[in-house]
Amino acid sequence: MVPPLGPPRPLPRFARRLIRRAQARRLGLRPSPRLWRCLALAILLAPVELLLPASAQIAPAFDPASQTFAPMGFVDSQMARETLPSLLSSPAASAPAGPAGATPVVDNRTDGPVTFSAEEVEYDRERERVVARGRVEAWQGGRFLRADSFTYDRNTRVALLQGNVQIIEADGQVFYAEEAELGDGFRDGVLTEIRARLAQNARLAGNGARRTDGTVTEIARPVYSSCNLCEADPTRPPLWQMRARTATQDRESQRISYRDATVQIGGIPLFYTPFLSHPDPQTPRASGFLFPTNGYTRFLGAFTQTPYFWAIDETQDLLVTPTIGTLAPPNLALEYRRRFNNGELQMQGSIGYMNQEQAERAAAGGTGSPGINGHFFSRGRFAINENWRIGFDGNYASSDSYLRTYKFEYRRVLTSTAYVEGFWGTEAYARLDVRYYQGLNTADDLSTIPFVGPNGIYEHAPRKQFLGGYITSDVGVLGLTRPTGTFSQRLASRVSWERPVQGAFGDIITFRSQFDGTGYYAGNQQNNGFNPLPEANGIHANGNIRIAADWRMPFIRSAGEWGTQMIEPRVQLVTGPHLGRQLRFPNEDALDFEFTEANLFQLSRYTGRDRMEGTTRADLALRGSWDFVNGGRVEAVVGRSFRTTQSTTFPLNTGLNDRASDWVTRSTWTPVSWVDLIARNRFDSESFQHRATDAVANFNLGRVGALSNLSLNGGYLFNNRLPQFTSSTGRNEVLVGASVQYRTAAGGVWRAAGSLRYDVVADTPAMVIANFGYEDECFIIEGRFLRRYARNSTTGEPFMGNTVFLVRLGFKTVGDYFFRAI
Repeated sequence: MVPPLGPPRPLPRFARRLIRRAQARRLGLRPSPRLWRCLALAILLAPVELLLPASAQIAPAFDPASQTFAPMGFVDSQMARETLPSLLSSPAASAPAGPAGATPVVDNRTDGPVTFSAEEVEYDRERERVVARGRVEAWQGGRFLRADSFTYDRNTRVALLQGNVQIIEADGQVFYAEEAELGDGFRDGVLTEIRARLAQNARLAGNGARRTDGTVTEIARPVYSSCNLCEADPTRPPLWQMRARTATQDRESQRISYRDATVQIGGIPLFYTPFLSHPDPQTPRASGFLFPTNGYTRFLGAFTQTPYFWAIDETQDLLVTPTIGTLAPPNLALEYRRRFNNGELQMQGSIGYMNQEQAERAAAGGTGSPGINGHFFSRGRFAINENWRIGFDGNYASSDSYLRTYKFEYRRVLTSTAYVEGFWGTEAYARLDVRYYQGLNTADDLSTIPFVGPNGIYEHAPRKQFLGGYITSDVGVLGLTRPTGTFSQRLASRVSWERPVQGAFGDIITFRSQFDGTGYYAGNQQNNGFNPLPEANGIHANGNIRIAADWRMPFIRSAGEWGTQMIEPRVQLVTGPHLGRQLRFPNEDALDFEFTEANLFQLSRYTGRDRMEGTTRADLALRGSWDFVNGGRVEAVVGRSFRTTQSTTFPLNTGLNDRASDWVTRSTWTPVSWVDLIARNRFDSESFQHRATDAVANFNLGRVGALSNLSLNGGYLFNNRLPQFTSSTGRNEVLVGASVQYRTAAGGVWRAAGSLRYDVVADTPAMVIANFGYEDECFIIEGRFLRRYARNSTTGEPFMGNTVFLVRLGFKTVGDYFFRAI
């Protein structure tokens, strides 16, 4: 048996010292004796060298720069990696390079050092040429290159790449070529059989290309498209493509321009232009002309719009849209947008001219607005700090016929406002604003439309409880002035308290109280043609207090596999003083009133503060629901109110004029996820005659066979005329609509939608809308049809801008073309 070895004996001190010195010399940490001898010889020869003239000094035979390209010692397919600090410098100008792995020397004329990797590297010292083969990858600055072979001539500073060449820019754009000859910094060069993959799925190909300064690329015989090729037949032409004689991609101006361009659809040439330019797909915003909009209307005749988009900088832009027609003078529209660090600003305006005959045609036989016409819409929102912000909306138009005719955004009433508001968490809110209204209907009496200001409110809802409940309070001011001299100023305040209590049998009792106080200063109320109240002139004050107890008891039972059923009776008793007719106070914000189950249990059912509900009443309701295990639900609510005295303040036809109110109901039907029906109704208290209905039905069927996102919707709206509004005629309308999609095997989507709003009383449609289109990764075609049946309330003639037919052709990454008619 061999005994185990003992511990090794330590080496002598001198032996350990020699080993450490040898290791230090090999690592370059300690100079060798040979280097000391060379240094001593150089010191001895230095005086002799200084005595010789500069022309007589002998240049060293060893070129330090060549040390960079020394063989790297690889075996077979081992990857070789080397830093080339002087790849783009001439031998005379190159700095000495250290050993492999040292910090590279950067040439200020390039984007930095060039780093590359390859399977095989050769260096020809005589011709100063580097040749790399096999999976070559090189990068400098933000550019990355790939090729099968890479040859660099240090004398001419030209790099030749061959075989599967790829040039990847810093912004993600990729250029492919069979061969590329690149100059200094890879900025300049010539490429053959170029193909480029740009942003937004865009592709650009050509016979060859020339790059200048890394920013301008000129392409011969280019083909451009953002469409995918057919997987079954890649040789088949894409859905659309653009061919040209030459193309120039300018990365500084961020545009691609074409000479002698032809747009082909399915390989068939359909459109030719001698010059075409569009933004580079890499650029989200770029200045230039947008695709024109052409068409024909009865007012403008044949017309054209050629918008120009000016990207002023990264935060603001301007859109200029001139409209030139054969039957009307030119029109100019401007739209300006700007974003700030603390807000945003949007402005839109236009100016045009109509003579008397054109104004009458646009106004459907009315007087119209002859002369200079225009509109101005603006919107601004700015945050002052974390609590306060300010904003404004400024809107004005010369007439509604002008907006309809030139297809600007039409609004029945234009509202202009300026405000400041503050937020303090969920506890407090404040707002102060002024408002101006412009009615555009020819029947509007401008003398009855007020200027509102100041209009302010402060609301506070502390989180702490008071007497076991929660308090909310507010105070506000309101001022209105009319051109007729009618004015009113109001100071109002409200304090509310609410406390829910759980009963012994599972019932819930909610105690509520509410105090309202208002003070008025009004004048010339007898001249208020909208709502004359001569007794309201002068200074008056009003107040009211309401106390209520609301009891409800839910009875719940399990239906097993069918879910859960519930019946909940609810009773509320409300009391307060009798306030009479309240004719000594102006009424500006409590006229528009609708009685439904939503406000059945409110202490005051008025929408504003100018009228207060008094006396004692009892509110009763019964709610039943059935919740299914699949998430579906069926619910119904029915209720009414009983008063101790007959109301003298609620307007007629509201359902609250008698001691017993009308019946109000709400029914919801959602048994499955794709069915949603909801209806609110009001019926007469005695005869149960139908008074009002607001019903909506939605059927989201989803996928049905080859169709997807199939949905059907309908609605019905009925209410009687409100006598407090002289222009009110009531409404009795039916709405039906549908939408569907179909997705092709290639990924394209066909869409269709339509809706009809029908006036039952007039026995005529009120509005018809139809949309149809197709969209895929590169193309959009869409048609829209809109038909309104609005008429001039004075002449009864239909407006000229009631019908719109719009066709949109969208070539993604290039632009959209519009055609508008009728």
